Amino acid sequence: MLKKAGIVAGAAAGLMMIGGTAFASPAATQGAPDPTFGDAYATFIEGGGALGYGAASLVAGAYTGVALTPALVAHSMEHHHG
Repeated sequence: MLKKAGIVAGAAAGLMMIGGTAFASPAATQGAPDPTFGDAYATFIEGGGALGYGAASLVAGAYTGVALTPALVAHSMEHHHG
């Protein structure tokens, strides 16, 4: 069952990467200087951190949904005495 969650999570991550760039439009710049190596490096590092955080969030959400939901539903149906 967790194998299916991994496949779904991977497919969703791939679609988000494709969809995220499909709607991006270049900014209209007039006479702006080219970015420096330092600027490009900082942007790359920041983007890598965001990608890692997004992947970790996706996996955690998939685990919660697939592995824990049946137990949460069963627990919510128990009769509680006050």
